[in-house]
Amino acid sequence: MKVASNGIHINVEVQGDGEPALVFLHYWGGSARTWRHVAAKLAPAYRIVATDHRGWGDSDAPQSRYALADLAADALGVIHALGLKRYVLIGHSMGGKVAQWIAAQRPDALIGLVLVAPAPPTPIVLPDLAREMMASAYDSRSSVEATIDQVLAGTPLSPVDRAQVIADSLRGAPQAKKAWPGATSLEDITALVHRIDVPTLVISGALDRIDTPATLEAELLPRIPHATLHILPNAGHLSPLEAPAALATLIAGFVDHLR
Repeated sequence: MKVASNGIHINVEVQGDGEPALVFLHYWGGSARTWRHVAAKLAPAYRIVATDHRGWGDSDAPQSRYALADLAADALGVIHALGLKRYVLIGHSMGGKVAQWIAAQRPDALIGLVLVAPAPPTPIVLPDLAREMMASAYDSRSSVEATIDQVLAGTPLSPVDRAQVIADSLRGAPQAKKAWPGATSLEDITALVHRIDVPTLVISGALDRIDTPATLEAELLPRIPHATLHILPNAGHLSPLEAPAALATLIAGFVDHLR
């Protein structure tokens, strides 16, 4: 369904019931359906809310405003529109950095934070050539396939999931594809994240070549109070697709503890 939020319409997939609600934010290149395997395992016990970021999936794609604050305002607008009284925010990669920004604002209804292969609060520093390659990663089917094999996935994806990743990556609006490598990933929110005051679970894939466990231990864990790290042994950056059962189990255990 479409939800009016922050001046645009955000596509939202809702399923299940129960509190707290679980609000899922996807990675740069993905969509709400990136979470479909995880959501299927959790929906019987929780209300699942998964959004498409602006410029991705079925959400509107305005020409500008792709900063962390804009993506966060989109998500908070959805949360408000759905009337969520208690929720856990779950962000993957880019969505993890958006989730950090939101949690640092200390919204009243937020009771917990799960960061899955999150981009750290520090700017992503890359050589110019690497950043140019990143910016063109989703330009064609062949470039997406190479990005999956060489960067994103630590283990082979199923044919269905691989096709989904390719389709989602190619479908993104050009301005959304450019915003993360060109600007949003360079935002520095280290001065904000120390304000996060809810329990925080950080989940990293041992085979992740983007936001490695070592990077998260150095750049993120020391800056977020109450954060703990769990490493999935056989997953890369796309753990919602590579290891959904293990990821769902970790999320369920974390949320049950909050209850």
